[in-house]
Amino acid sequence: MSPKVKKRLICITAAFVVVLLYIYGFSMRTVHYTVKTDKLDTKIRIVFISDLHNCIFGGFDQSGLMDAIDAENPDMVLFGGDVIDGWSGDKDALKIMGLVSEKYPCAYSPGNHEEMHEDAEDFYQKVEKAGVPVLRGEKESFTIKGQKISVFGVIDNLLAMPDGNTEPYNSQLEACIAKTDNSEYNILLAHQPEQIDSFLEGGFDLILSGHAHGGQWRIPKILDQGLYAPDQGLFPKYTNGQYHYGKTDHIISTGLARPARMFFIPRIFNRPELSVIDIG
Repeated sequence: MSPKVKKRLICITAAFVVVLLYIYGFSMRTVHYTVKTDKLDTKIRIVFISDLHNCIFGGFDQSGLMDAIDAENPDMVLFGGDVIDGWSGDKDALKIMGLVSEKYPCAYSPGNHEEMHEDAEDFYQKVEKAGVPVLRGEKESFTIKGQKISVFGVIDNLLAMPDGNTEPYNSQLEACIAKTDNSEYNILLAHQPEQIDSFLEGGFDLILSGHAHGGQWRIPKILDQGLYAPDQGLFPKYTNGQYHYGKTDHIISTGLARPARMFFIPRIFNRPELSVIDIG
């Protein structure tokens, strides 16, 4: 093989790899889920944003992400945990949250990365100022199309304080359970999917999680749950998709974090996900 042909082959291969990385790591996809319930008379559509990690879509104005949300014509937008990193800024996350709050009913529950951030409380205040309720053991009630929807939020139920005490976080779940009303449709934003057993104790109708990033490296039909997830380790069980537990549905988003935020374990065959959930 001549040097010229070899060089051309290398360039073509490199270009192919770059395209694959873009398609399966950088480019966002929209994933639709359907949830059945006899509590609602009219279908409600929710857009769920999880694990944004302060990433941008469509430029610093977040136009790509906002256009994708608008295209789904949602009745509500819910933000799951890790909208920021434990070490980065918050400008891009706050940008999309502010844009969403101007157009849609919304709510947000933090994850482990927010709690790792040294300015977590300041960030929560900024989110509230942007018009998005922050749920940490709280309930936010909505009436959408005449339907009563209650949204609850808890941070990592096993997260320990510096002194090793987990009680402040355990009490969030207990507070949420105490506020549920079976006549309403109850949604729990619970960032960490591997803690599903404790979340099921509340009898929520729908639980929305993220955190696992789809298992990072996925091979369709072979490694559908991915290779690795935080707090689950190798060959995790709960990283993406929809699960049914009696009258409770559990949806796990692969999240929107892009490779730049996960350069140690980049996404492979695992595109960032905007989750759309039709309930009715």
